[in-house]
Amino acid sequence: MNFTRIYGLFLRHFYLISRSFPRILDLIYWPTIQITLWGFISNFFAEHSTYYSGTIGVILSCAILYDFLFRTSIGFNMLFLEEIWSRNFTNLFIAPMKISEIIISLVITALIRALIGLVPAILLTSPLFGISLLELGFPLAFLFLSLYIFGITLGIFVSAGLLRFGPSFENIAWSTMFLLAPFGCIYYPVEILPDIFQSIAYALPLVYIFEETRNILVNGQVEYKNIFNAIYFNIFYLIIAISIFYYSFNKARDKGTLINIGE
Repeated sequence: MNFTRIYGLFLRHFYLISRSFPRILDLIYWPTIQITLWGFISNFFAEHSTYYSGTIGVILSCAILYDFLFRTSIGFNMLFLEEIWSRNFTNLFIAPMKISEIIISLVITALIRALIGLVPAILLTSPLFGISLLELGFPLAFLFLSLYIFGITLGIFVSAGLLRFGPSFENIAWSTMFLLAPFGCIYYPVEILPDIFQSIAYALPLVYIFEETRNILVNGQVEYKNIFNAIYFNIFYLIIAISIFYYSFNKARDKGTLINIGE
């Protein structure tokens, strides 16, 4: 593994972002608007809901965590799509770059993209709504880590589909998170779901992450079992995602479609 090549690909995407004001504005604008909107909704429910009474910011905290997940996943996909749209993907192998080096570079850059958009929005929550994610304490690090891993996992899944089916698969990049959101129980307890949907939800790391977030904020206690379950499922799905990515890459190369990707 050559870290120089990883750093070089990272710089390519970093310069694309840092030297383009519209790109930076796009990264900051949507998280800020969404979190501000959910902040007012959160305050409303805190005043009119017995479930959230006395606990301001449960919905907003979950909204912030979900937005971090969404930005990480879509950020990875957008970086991969940038290579396809610019017809640069096959040029990467002139270096030559390994698949593992491409993935690592995109994983690091996706995190930076997510933070560029999320940090300003988080800073607004304290003066506007008097809410801080730091109220979650030390477990917050594990929650963010789990969301980051799952976001990257989804990004790798979608990228594998792009390799296998071409740019026509890019619509899935935008819809994946919306498909999983109802089962992730982001804004409500898992008990709200029908039994058959609960079975699906418990097979996803999201439900453990957001259940634990509500548990800490509402009950003031930490259930590390939820955190461990989230990490376990994350590792499981990440291994599957990477395996599918390599399989899709090899299939595209064998069929000769890899060189025409983006055409």
